Amino acid sequence: MSHPVVGRFAPSPTGPLHFGSLVAALGSWLSARSQGGRWYLRIEDIDPPREQPGAAQDILDSLQGFGFDHDGPVLWQSTRVEAYAVALQTLIDAGHAYPCICTRSDLAASAGRHGATCIRPWRHDQASAWRLRLPRNARIEFEDGLQGRYPQNLSAEVGDFVLRRADGLWAYQLAVVVDDAAQGITEVVRGADLLDSTPRQILLQRLLGLPTPSYLHVPLVRNRDGTKLSKSTQGSYVDPRNPMPALQDALKFLGQDPVTSSRKLTPRTLLDEACTRFTVKKIVCNDLNHPHGSFEKP
Repeated sequence: MSHPVVGRFAPSPTGPLHFGSLVAALGSWLSARSQGGRWYLRIEDIDPPREQPGAAQDILDSLQGFGFDHDGPVLWQSTRVEAYAVALQTLIDAGHAYPCICTRSDLAASAGRHGATCIRPWRHDQASAWRLRLPRNARIEFEDGLQGRYPQNLSAEVGDFVLRRADGLWAYQLAVVVDDAAQGITEVVRGADLLDSTPRQILLQRLLGLPTPSYLHVPLVRNRDGTKLSKSTQGSYVDPRNPMPALQDALKFLGQDPVTSSRKLTPRTLLDEACTRFTVKKIVCNDLNHPHGSFEKP
């Protein structure tokens, strides 16, 4: 008996919804819904200095305007600090985590990679970050649903990475692993900019005894100059008051056929029709340029 598919979309509230995020949300929603699965929303609001006031609600309103439905309540990471603390303590008790006061400048000579030994000795009266102690010669390899086999030597390429920052804020890698498990996520469909984070998350899942979902990383949307489209890119925001052009462009970006009908389409009917036709095989495994169109804000 197969288990039900559970997907999710988990934006950070650092600005309004932009086209790249719309593509990721659409890919995740179509994949889950086309398999008869559930789809959850999570707001990753654990980095207040980077967050924009009102952005979280703006994103949720935009998703509704684009016709996305979701299951269950929205999960806010800011309410989950106790769960992260429990996970960190589990790693500490097992000898997998240690305090560290090394700064970025301390690690500049090693391109930011932290080795097995701290450069700065820690005293108990000092505020410290907590890092994961990598197993010796740590190497993770997994099969991405679109990108294929992806190997990473964590020891050589990443180093001991941060789980909680010295300022007390929780690192993305730990929080996302804890929350994916708590929500029962079975597949993660997201942008290819997070591909190289996945081995770290798989390692944490193994050390914490948590299940590993399947992963599929869709191509990044890029500007005409080749840079990644982001919330800071002028003209990248999508307008939920005029959702159809952006949805059609997002479908095209994901290699899916445009949805046409003799009757007037709504975002909801477009998504439902696209769901019946969705196939991962049509997505081209290359980063593509941002399709400039009428969905852009001036």
